[in-house]
Amino acid sequence: MRHLFGAAVLALAAYAAGPVLAECAPDRVDLRGDWGTARFSVEVADTADERSQGLMHRESMPRGAGMLFVYDKEQSVSFWMRNTLIPLDMIFADSAGIVRRVHENAIPLDETGIRGGSNIQYVLEINGGLSARFGINPGTELRHIALGDGAAWPCE
Repeated sequence: MRHLFGAAVLALAAYAAGPVLAECAPDRVDLRGDWGTARFSVEVADTADERSQGLMHRESMPRGAGMLFVYDKEQSVSFWMRNTLIPLDMIFADSAGIVRRVHENAIPLDETGIRGGSNIQYVLEINGGLSARFGINPGTELRHIALGDGAAWPCE
């Protein structure tokens, strides 16, 4: 029964996103790939303090929510789960919004570094396990207003 409920929620999220997604918004990230499309409501962490705090100390996060970390330029990034209480998937993207790496199910409170790789400018954190359920993988395109003119999937 639980499996069917989870599948129904994912199907509803995919249906709500639809084949053509609306314009970009500051509190929304769209993803697309050969697997389809998805949309997440996001908080944006675009300052050093906000990126440092991330999703620490939160006991839960709605299924369709996440946090988008925005850096000023491409760079090597590494994350950890210190003081983070929920499992997360980390989606690492370059300046064009192309996903380069996905780290699934980061372990809560684990202080082991999670390398995103070099040339990363955006990191989307979502609830653990959702990347695999949707099929989000390297090559997936991410769309958000922070990407600007160089986006592979630009805002309209």
